[in-house]
Amino acid sequence: MPTTALKFAIPADAERIICRYRTCEFSTLAKNGTPITRPMGARWLADGRFLLTTSIGMPQKAFHIRRDPKVSLLFSEPMGSGIARPGAVLVRGNAVCDDRIVSDSSSVPELEDYLRENIFARQPAGRMMSSLVGRLLAPSYYMRLLIYVTPVRMDYWPDRNFAAAPEKIEVDRVG
Repeated sequence: MPTTALKFAIPADAERIICRYRTCEFSTLAKNGTPITRPMGARWLADGRFLLTTSIGMPQKAFHIRRDPKVSLLFSEPMGSGIARPGAVLVRGNAVCDDRIVSDSSSVPELEDYLRENIFARQPAGRMMSSLVGRLLAPSYYMRLLIYVTPVRMDYWPDRNFAAAPEKIEVDRVG
């Protein structure tokens, strides 16, 4: 469990959901306040934040975040996770999107881990994008904008019964 910058009193099953679900539903707000939700991979970092990325060819998420940093990540789809008793975790937080474009994933260790876990291991067809042919066909795919989400509030549904009140997960700042 991450403990460096944020402290979580999180049930073990909720932690497994965050770490093993292949995608989350990532929501931002459009200019007119309409929620925009997309499935995305997220990596929980050691400092308690979440890392997501977007290609420079699809920067709309970055525009939304720069205008309004309030976002949410809903971990609700257990397919492929191997979790026998699936639940759901909702993370509400504030996001920042770096201005820099990262084209060398090895220059950012957490990005390299994110790509290895979310693209290569969980989406085997994504390996083609790393081949010489993939890089020639879509060079902008690896030009990434990094999105970091700092949780403010977390809710947990042990059995994905969204009609029931969730369990609150306390998020406290450390230091």
